[in-house]
Amino acid sequence: MPLIASRIASANSATSDFPLNNLPFGVISTAGSPPRCAVAIGDFALDLAALEADGRLDAGAPVFAADRLNPFMALGPAAWARVREQLTTLLAEGAETPIDDALVPLDAVTHHLPFAVSEYTDFYASKMHASNVGTMFRGPENALPPNWLHIPIGYNGRASSVVVSGTDIHRPLGQRKPPDAAAPTFGPSLRMDIELELGAVVGVASPWGAPITVEEADAMIFGYVLLNDWSSRDIQAWEYVPLGPFQGKAFGTTISPWVVTRAALEPFRAPLPPREVPELPYLHQAAPGLYDIHLEVAMEPPGADRETIISRTNYREMYYSSAQQLAHHAVGGCGMRVGDLLGSGTISGPTRGEHGSLLEISWGGKEPFALDTGETRSFIEDGDRLTLRGHCEGEGYRIGFGEATGRILPAVANRWA
Repeated sequence: MPLIASRIASANSATSDFPLNNLPFGVISTAGSPPRCAVAIGDFALDLAALEADGRLDAGAPVFAADRLNPFMALGPAAWARVREQLTTLLAEGAETPIDDALVPLDAVTHHLPFAVSEYTDFYASKMHASNVGTMFRGPENALPPNWLHIPIGYNGRASSVVVSGTDIHRPLGQRKPPDAAAPTFGPSLRMDIELELGAVVGVASPWGAPITVEEADAMIFGYVLLNDWSSRDIQAWEYVPLGPFQGKAFGTTISPWVVTRAALEPFRAPLPPREVPELPYLHQAAPGLYDIHLEVAMEPPGADRETIISRTNYREMYYSSAQQLAHHAVGGCGMRVGDLLGSGTISGPTRGEHGSLLEISWGGKEPFALDTGETRSFIEDGDRLTLRGHCEGEGYRIGFGEATGRILPAVANRWA
């Protein structure tokens, strides 16, 4: 699909994240005005509440003055398609309906969490990431758990800890036990990390007790966000046997402010890799389940005048798709809700420059990496800013997500020191 020309000149740039082909949804506020729903177009946010107020935009019910996308998502796929068609018409080159009053420069808006996160589940679905981590912890002969090629492994995270891009994160306190120590100690995490992920946003609920097919699951997804599941590797290593991550993951998860819709990503569908063992029928996905999304991670130490790109990879590296993860989530009868967030799991490619976590890039801290500033890192230090970016490449345009960025602040005062 070629670029759809827009009346907004900046949206026609080949380097803009937000051409007319994209139309990602978010929640913004401006000075003196409350949060409301918007879409990004070029260098602007288009105020959907203003358009809805006088009938220039009609979703079928008044939803865009809300401070979250959930009411709009709950209207379902037909409403999503109708609004996308209306916006395309309003923003197309040559359109005459006045919209200047609804345009706000992106650099003048405050971003808010785009949707109320009902529940948050994180998966472990990149074979390269799982193999790398398993090799570090258990050796190459036992890198993958016995169930990994049969089931999308996941755990239930904390919806209350999901924050919008730009929110600073305090280094967590917790128990840490080095392998050679007789007992754990308590204090700030010493091995702070990121996880480069894509988050699927559920826009259609499923009833409790009712399994869904992969095809139904795919249609339930409203869109996707970049997702950084901040991780404390030392806290996690001590606590995760036998029930999995807990405090090492519960302190913060950053998402990008714009939800890129499934409709915008449709031209960039990519096939799943060949199955290494036969999958059970309920997980079979005949249609291409992944997307060709270029991803990168940047690191900027405090006081630096530039960032360093420490990883570049692609969402095509995943073994399980978001639709498979969602279908597996519901197969036992778990009801899914509008606003549920499913993290893909860390996305890693085969080389060190394609790994989606510092744990892999520094190989457990044994191989520090250099930044362009001349400094080295194994894990995140206080004041470091980490930024995730992603986009698809079209004919003369790109479908971008914006940034998912956050800075690690020192731990809060240790009251038990």
